Amino acid sequence: MDADFSIELGREDPVLDFPWKDPEGRLVYTDVKRHPELLTRIEEANHFPELGDFLRVVNLPTSMFESAKCDAWSTEELSPEEDVFGALCKFASYVDLVFVRVDQRDSLELHELFARRFVELLRRTPEIASSAELCVRRAFYEDGGKVSEGCFCTVYVNGFGDDEARARLNWEIGLKLVGNAALQLSAAGLT
Repeated sequence: MDADFSIELGREDPVLDFPWKDPEGRLVYTDVKRHPELLTRIEEANHFPELGDFLRVVNLPTSMFESAKCDAWSTEELSPEEDVFGALCKFASYVDLVFVRVDQRDSLELHELFARRFVELLRRTPEIASSAELCVRRAFYEDGGKVSEGCFCTVYVNGFGDDEARARLNWEIGLKLVGNAALQLSAAGLT
């Protein structure tokens, strides 16, 4: 599986306010880690069962993460870097992940260590028409009215194919590999 990571801490890079809500208050953070039964409230997980399965995995009690946000989509717009897959279609998703342990959230060093190990592990998986990119980004965590700065990870998983059905199947396989990598690294620990 093609895998890479980046550190994106610039002024123009995306950030996460955690817990989050959209400006209209229509969409809000759903704590699936502590309340797995709330997964049904996440529209994307209902629309894309493969994404729902991935969210279940990364929010398991044995996972060092909890999910914050997610989305999935299909497109026929591929970047020049994705031409290597020789595909006409891409099925893609992202999931924002935060460390469960509050004392780890402010450590750029731990986030980068996770990213490196994550990529190393995924690069050992079989060659398939899917890719993963992990982006370490800045987060603002609110707890009891106090805001602290830290980091989070956005994981992009893409599947490629000659049509949407094939791309979606490769995306599903990629999600399973990424979920397994997250659980393996959770079991091994970062320290």
